[in-house]
Amino acid sequence: MIENTRRVSRFVQVGDVQVGGDAPISVQSMCNTDTRDVAATVGQITELVAVGCEIIRCAVPDAEAAAALAPIVKQCPIPLIADIHFDYRLALQALDSGVACLRINPGNIGEQWKVAEVVKACAERQVPIRIGVNGGSLEKELLEKYGHATPEAMVESALGHIRILEELGFDQLKVSLKASDVRRTVAAYRLLAGQVDYPLHVGITEAGTTWAGTIKSAVGLGALLYDGIGDTLRVSLTGDPLEEVRVGWEILKAMELRQRGPVFVSCPTCGRCQIDLISVAEEVEQRLQHLTVPLTIAVMGCVVNGPGEAREADLGIAGGKEMGLLFRKGEIVRRLPQAELADALVAEAEQMAEEVSD
Repeated sequence: MIENTRRVSRFVQVGDVQVGGDAPISVQSMCNTDTRDVAATVGQITELVAVGCEIIRCAVPDAEAAAALAPIVKQCPIPLIADIHFDYRLALQALDSGVACLRINPGNIGEQWKVAEVVKACAERQVPIRIGVNGGSLEKELLEKYGHATPEAMVESALGHIRILEELGFDQLKVSLKASDVRRTVAAYRLLAGQVDYPLHVGITEAGTTWAGTIKSAVGLGALLYDGIGDTLRVSLTGDPLEEVRVGWEILKAMELRQRGPVFVSCPTCGRCQIDLISVAEEVEQRLQHLTVPLTIAVMGCVVNGPGEAREADLGIAGGKEMGLLFRKGEIVRRLPQAELADALVAEAEQMAEEVSD
């Protein structure tokens, strides 16, 4: 683990997950099911939890969706956030259903008394609010003032929403400032981080498809996390939300901020490689996705870096001519033909994970 250089923030309690303070950076996602379909939504949450999702959010576009929250919450093993826009009554209904947090922007809820009603209900239930500023939906007056959704405009929007809640005596807040491009998002978070001590939910919104969105999210979140900014994160991808969670964990693992499941080391291959390393590496990674124990696994293709990396890992293979050496904790345990390498490495990894868990 790298030395903790995180920005100092207060914390809020989202169900049984602490966000901010010295709590681990949590990984979130959002269901893309129709919230009104309870079975489908619960089913997706179950799948998300299995790959490491720690907080889940559901869209609440209407009263029918709000009514579905109660049975969903009862079957949800992690804190559920209700995503509300425009209608304060949906927020009140969601709170009655037992959600752990609201995602609202006070400025778009309407008159002050409506915001006050929501804040009062949150305070009574000790439910925090996430203020979610998005570069694509800034207030008209800010767009006129700044010309477009600049980092300064996004921060001014966030501070305005924060002020509304603070004037109502409510400070159980976390804040996000998301844009669809990396530079603007990072600049906005850096600007706000020095002005408030509320925990920050970080992410690049509308980042794109799984391939492009993963790259943008890794670059943006990596920059923020390196600066110590971020208390909870969501990777926003146009695709299966399970990939959002997997990518989120990989980013935290790459930054040495949290560990969950194997860390894979594999070489890019070159003309010296004499085994089909690409297929072996992909097969091993796919078959070991279910592991939660942090193991370092090296899949290496030749004698230059292979033996060294394989010895340093918990488990590893170093390829030779149509064969490979299997290493466990720095020691060679077997010499195997290429066809047996993936099965052997997977079996050793599952056994080691079981031993560690015991």
